[in-house]
Amino acid sequence: MLSFESDYIEGAHEQILQRLVETNLEQLSGYGQDIYCERAKEKIRKACACSEADIFFLTGGTQTNTIAIDALLKPYEGVVAAKTGHVSTHEAGAIEHHGHKVLELSQHQGKISGEELRAFLERFWQDENHEHMVFPGMVYISHPTEYGTLYTKAELEELSTVCHAYEIPLYLDGARLGYGLMSPGTDVTLPIIAKCCDAFYIGGTKVGALCGEALVFPKKNMPKYFLTIVKQHGALLAKGRLLGIQFDTLFTDDLYFQISRHAIEMAMLLKEGILRKGYACCLESPTNQQFVLLENAKYQALKREVAMSFWEKPDSEHTVVRLATSWATRQEDVEAFLALL
Repeated sequence: MLSFESDYIEGAHEQILQRLVETNLEQLSGYGQDIYCERAKEKIRKACACSEADIFFLTGGTQTNTIAIDALLKPYEGVVAAKTGHVSTHEAGAIEHHGHKVLELSQHQGKISGEELRAFLERFWQDENHEHMVFPGMVYISHPTEYGTLYTKAELEELSTVCHAYEIPLYLDGARLGYGLMSPGTDVTLPIIAKCCDAFYIGGTKVGALCGEALVFPKKNMPKYFLTIVKQHGALLAKGRLLGIQFDTLFTDDLYFQISRHAIEMAMLLKEGILRKGYACCLESPTNQQFVLLENAKYQALKREVAMSFWEKPDSEHTVVRLATSWATRQEDVEAFLALL
């Protein structure tokens, strides 16, 4: 059976598995205090052009979002996000479970605008009853967004300017960051993200690693005693080497960027074939997620041979599905899917 269900359905890149085997019997300190975590941090700092960045390795995206947001917010603050943002829709209330409200903004193909963010913050502070309300304490965005769309450099700079004017941090969820950075036409780079954002993470789980995310605080602004905060959340991995080795491998010889570029090439091949066959992509995504409008009968027929993600039903006759390529997607699988159309 073919699968375009998500970008974490495969295990890990073979070079990562090889390095895990090669280093398996090395006796290393725990909790991320090993040579591989340090090497990975140095390589990530270099890639971000940010020599002073603090970096912490965590195992998954929801875990990273929850801990970063909880650590950056005061007890009376919430996080501003698009109503379609991952923390708003697909994290089972994890942010609220830890005592912080998600304050939703309208979205434009998954993105929030600097102008609307500024207006939202102005309304809050001009409200004479704001001390009885949840304070907007930070802003969450993802790049790519849930819709596979990307912020431009100018949009990131505008959001950063607004956040800094109101003295709140801008946080970027980078679960699929590699696929955003390798998208054709983007003007956003890791150094730009490090400059504009106050915290962000580089996703590994969806970009070649068995598991793992690299949380970056680029401005020497890691919350005090962050390791202790992570442990309080039950998220401090004793064998931190497992994450360090993976990110050390991913950031050696540009492997992270090479495998991300492959996923984009497969996504564009998929998109071109879908359009050539007369189907419509209902979102203009330049990344590894493609959203296709299918008649219900075709959707049901394809489901018997292809794993894919249900997205929405725009009407009673059609279904939108999400097809995701990954670092491991094979061209022959793309061609086999297109043949089924």
